[in-house]
Amino acid sequence: MARRRKRKSRRRQEGRKILEHVPQYNIESGEDKPVTAARKYIQEAGIIPPALLLVKRNEHTTDRYFWAEKGLFGAQYVEENHFLFPSLRILEPSKENATVASSSR
Repeated sequence: MARRRKRKSRRRQEGRKILEHVPQYNIESGEDKPVTAARKYIQEAGIIPPALLLVKRNEHTTDRYFWAEKGLFGAQYVEENHFLFPSLRILEPSKENATVASSSR
């Protein structure tokens, strides 16, 4: 039986492109749960938002978290709802500049 392709959300793809421009930190969870390890690392390193934390749980699994002014969020949630985060609006390519650039040719 043929497998169907999973539909890719445009909104999530756009959010993923925006998150590519945010500083990333790779850490390992060690004995702590991944979210606890992320919170401890943020506290120790004094990371200022926005930031993306990649927490390696084991050799196969990495959890992704987004550190925002409002707190710590799952990266997938932020990808889908990037418009709710003011710190990401700065990184978002404005649609006005794209239309002006294309109409001036």
